[in-house]
Amino acid sequence: MTLIEKILAAHTGQKKVNPGEFINASVDLILANDITAPIAIREFQRFGIEKVFDPKKVVMVADHFAPNKDINAAEQSKIMRDFCSRRGIIHFDVGEMGIEHVLLPEKGLILPGDVVIGADSHTCTYGPLGAFASGMGSTDIAAAMATGDIWLKVPPTIEFVYHGNTGKWVGGKDLILYTIGQIGVDGALYTAMEFTGEAIDALSMDGRFTIANMAIEAGAKAGIFRVDQKTLDYIKPRSKRPYTIYEPDKDAEYARVIEYDVTNLEPQVSLPHSPANTRPVSQVGNIMIDQAVIGSCTNGRLEDLNLAAQVLKDKKVHAKTRCIIIPGSQEVYLDALRKGLIEIFIQAGAAVSTPTCGPCLGGYMGVLAAGERCISTTNRNFVGRMGSPQSEVYLANPAVAAASAVMGRIASPEEVVKN
Repeated sequence: MTLIEKILAAHTGQKKVNPGEFINASVDLILANDITAPIAIREFQRFGIEKVFDPKKVVMVADHFAPNKDINAAEQSKIMRDFCSRRGIIHFDVGEMGIEHVLLPEKGLILPGDVVIGADSHTCTYGPLGAFASGMGSTDIAAAMATGDIWLKVPPTIEFVYHGNTGKWVGGKDLILYTIGQIGVDGALYTAMEFTGEAIDALSMDGRFTIANMAIEAGAKAGIFRVDQKTLDYIKPRSKRPYTIYEPDKDAEYARVIEYDVTNLEPQVSLPHSPANTRPVSQVGNIMIDQAVIGSCTNGRLEDLNLAAQVLKDKKVHAKTRCIIIPGSQEVYLDALRKGLIEIFIQAGAAVSTPTCGPCLGGYMGVLAAGERCISTTNRNFVGRMGSPQSEVYLANPAVAAASAVMGRIASPEEVVKN
């Protein structure tokens, strides 16, 4: 069996599961946010059940419109707060907040061998912890909150092998954008993407989270990594319960094995209106931008802010460009503050926000007007994703986004930072 099949088999009580097989699997963690939780709560209440199956295994996070941006957002958050308070559910809100997919790993709530489902498509972010994690609809979440089980089809696994050593400004975002550019937004449809190879081994946990986060943009059910020493070093100070590390069998059957040599890979940029519309930054051309956003569940971690700070230090954001920087959690915010990164950002002319999903979904804190262009470290650039349907979103890594903020056009960090 593959890594994903091993984990799912362990959660069914079966010795073996096969791709395409429908199973009932027990879940270790269920997640919802201030947009999706109220829908799940309404469905749950229709069951006529008062208690969730295990309040320690249900987590709700206010992050998409928190702090509340308007009355509707406030009502959504209140539904979630009241439900959690009444049932003793783990709940993260303003003050101890964070973007859910940044927050949960750093709180030690997800560990190797877990099955995690979330009412958010980017739940696949947790794969670097050696867990099966997948986004599902709010009705599925309601059923799981009642029963502790989920019904799903076992996905086949595609192994992606990355050879070589990447350059200074190339990271996890570039590897996944390049991959999606190669296989398309449906190139891994309802599969598990397993990421391996020496370039993956060299990546930090932050870089791996970025890759797993965008597995859904290739149509995948999940993205996953094998547990190594970096994983264990990340987990050790955070874990509060036992966990099980699984490894794929040596004779595991993969649907496909796809190999890339990324030694000479440039930073990548996805042009509108698809993550698969990807080019090396040197081939993008002269594209002026109105806004740069650095943050989100894709690139809102400390390593991402460090990269942005390397580019923005002693520089100024272009006079015609807005730069918005959003730490992914309060912990990331504090670490950035202690390291002096926040001062670098503000002196450069950037706005720094409390943790929130905000602009990524066109919610608030950076919505685009008609005719505006934004380069962003977020994960989607569909029509109208960040505001007006007549706006454009370009996806890139934090260093490229920061360099573009300085130049007022899409630019490589090598144009701004002279070695």
